[in-house]
Amino acid sequence: MEGMVSGNWLYFGDNLSVLRRHVKDASVDLIYLDPPFKSNKAYNVIFKERNGAQSKSQIEAFRDTWCWDQAAAEAYEDLVVSGPEEVSRLMQAFHQFLGPSDMMSYLAMMAPRLLELRRVLKATGSIYLHCDPTASHYLKLLMDAVFGTRSFQNEIIWYYRGGGLSKARWARRHDVILMYSQGGAFFFDPDAVRDEYAQSTKERFAHYIGNVRKGHDFGVQRLHPEGKHPDDVWMVPIVAPSARERLGYPTQKPEALLERIIKASSKPGDVVLDPFCGCGTAIVVAQRFGRSWIGIDITPLAINAVRSRLEQTFGPGVEYEVDGLPKTVPDAEKLAQEDRYKFELWALGLAGASEQREKKKGADRGVDGRLYFYDEGPNAKAKQIIVQVKSGHVAPSHIRDLMGVLDRENAQIGVYVTLKQPTKQMRAEAAAAGLYTSPVSQKKYPRIQILTIEDLLKGGRINYPAGTRHLRRPAPRGNKEREAPERLV
Repeated sequence: MEGMVSGNWLYFGDNLSVLRRHVKDASVDLIYLDPPFKSNKAYNVIFKERNGAQSKSQIEAFRDTWCWDQAAAEAYEDLVVSGPEEVSRLMQAFHQFLGPSDMMSYLAMMAPRLLELRRVLKATGSIYLHCDPTASHYLKLLMDAVFGTRSFQNEIIWYYRGGGLSKARWARRHDVILMYSQGGAFFFDPDAVRDEYAQSTKERFAHYIGNVRKGHDFGVQRLHPEGKHPDDVWMVPIVAPSARERLGYPTQKPEALLERIIKASSKPGDVVLDPFCGCGTAIVVAQRFGRSWIGIDITPLAINAVRSRLEQTFGPGVEYEVDGLPKTVPDAEKLAQEDRYKFELWALGLAGASEQREKKKGADRGVDGRLYFYDEGPNAKAKQIIVQVKSGHVAPSHIRDLMGVLDRENAQIGVYVTLKQPTKQMRAEAAAAGLYTSPVSQKKYPRIQILTIEDLLKGGRINYPAGTRHLRRPAPRGNKEREAPERLV
């Protein structure tokens, strides 16, 4: 097994491959996963811009996963032939009932990953699988087959306000979190997450708080001095649009939700694993409470988002390793050869830009990414930077074309990111494009800027007004424990 894990790690890649190559047996204390699932033909993607447009890269990353195709059929056959008996029998029953459907493809994808998660979980560990009612009943059966029915501990209901209303059915107000243990001696500390008693309860039973009476209690309730034992219905508010922790991702889970899980089912120094880490909520909470962590995601956008969130929350001193993303120019060349689209997404993240929202492969109209900034006050209209990414040959005509895109898009600055070294004529064309002058500071910035991947890997950045505010809200900075969430009822 390559590079056995110690310390904190972020992995870019397919979590199945990462688990098999990098995470050793019985090395993880707590697993939390929130796998994306296509529900009602709407992908449960993690990225969304402030104007509501979904990022295409997450959809692209998982589009084939949910369709029954040759890869799904092969995964299913492998489970039937080589998987544990309980899993093999269940998958055959699923296939008989569901047929070659998107749900069947999803289950065929999840099964081998759950088997790997069981392998890496310690005997005292537990796993929390977060899902919605669309797939929870299938996933519970699959978890029973993988971990055993005796390992089932709780079906936790996360109740929240908000969500969509429907005239045809009850309003949806909850998610499901399935908790399983690896064995019977799993770690669980309810005292770490006790809930405060309601005021009426405290007033009614004030005399009995902490009063352990001998003999018969005659049915009189005794209150624990640290609060009531937590139950399996959690009333935790969703992340409000105005919340300080809000990052702009539609499926972002509140930190308070992950705090309950991590505090109750792990100790300081334990290892927390999130194989679908997305925007990194589990990672940030694990870091805050002194746990080691492993995060895995299949998109470079997610990895860049987690890195940014860690720095914004804790400062630049957080110690962790990143695996799977290019660190050198040869690494970048290899990624470009393997998958030009992922190379483009990685390069955009390296430059600090978001991908083009309306982009389709082969039809970007000269816009690969955008970056927005304000330099005329908080109420002024956002200005934009257009970013093009090139992994192949370069030519002076590319710079002239970029100038045309700036005019068409009414953008202030254009950035040409290239894997190859630009020619002298290209640099001359860029210099001839002139300067953008900030109306407030009167500082001047090149309208066309050329940045090589080598420049970016060495710390080079786009040159634009310093007062820039991104469309995504930064995470709050701080290492202190969060205040207790406001009670809903």
